[in-house]
Amino acid sequence: MTSVTPTDLAARIAAHHQPGETLVVGITGSVAVGKTTLARQIADALARRVEILSTDGFLKPNAELEAEGLSLRKGFPESYDTPALAAALAGLKLGPVTVPAYSHTTYDVDPAAARTIAGAEIVLVEGLGLAPDAAGQRPPLDLLLYIDAAEDDIIAWFLARFMGLWEAAASDPTSFYARFRHMSEAEARQFALQVWNGINRPNWLDHIARAKPLADIVVTKALDHSLAL
Repeated sequence: MTSVTPTDLAARIAAHHQPGETLVVGITGSVAVGKTTLARQIADALARRVEILSTDGFLKPNAELEAEGLSLRKGFPESYDTPALAAALAGLKLGPVTVPAYSHTTYDVDPAAARTIAGAEIVLVEGLGLAPDAAGQRPPLDLLLYIDAAEDDIIAWFLARFMGLWEAAASDPTSFYARFRHMSEAEARQFALQVWNGINRPNWLDHIARAKPLADIVVTKALDHSLAL
C-alpha cells in the first residue's frame, strides 16, 4: 500500500472536475471511521468552491423513527429518507438545493438548521446512506470514496468519541448523552461497546461495507489516522 494525504486525495478529486459543472463526491465508511474529519481536510486542500453535505440530515426525524419501530435502527438504510437524499444529490448538479441538517446535541434532525447549497464546484457528501441498494445501484454520485479500517481501530475511535461526548454532557443537560450520565465511566464504556456490537457493527458489515467494491477510491486508515491506498 502507498501512503496518501488528504491533499493527495483532493488532487485526485479535483482532476475529475469539469469547468462549469458541480462534481458530487461521496465519502462513506463505518460509524466513527472519520468521514467528517476527512471531508473537512479534503475541502481545505481543494482550491475550489467547496461545500460539505452530511447525509445525517436525511435521517428520518426521531418521532418518525419511533412510530416506525426504527429507533434502534438509526443509520441503517431504512432510517433514511432515501428518495429525498437521491433527489438532493441529483439536484446539486442543476442549481440551488436546500438540504436538511442534523443536531448531534439533540440527536435529531433540526429543521431550523436547513441550508441552501448553490454555486459549489465540488460538493463532498459525507456519511452513511451511500451504499448501493438491493439492486446494486449506488446513489447519484460522480465519485465515491470509501474509508476502510481494521475493526479494532474503529472500536477504539468509537469508544473515544462516545466517552468524549459522555464527559461533555456532564455540563450540558441538553446533550443527548446526558441520559447516560447516571452510569459510571466503566458502565458507559461497556454500554458503548454494546451499541457497537449490537447496532453499528451489523450495519457496517451488512450494509455500509457494500459500498467498498463499488467505490472509485478506497483509502485505508490506520490507528494513528495515517492513510494509504
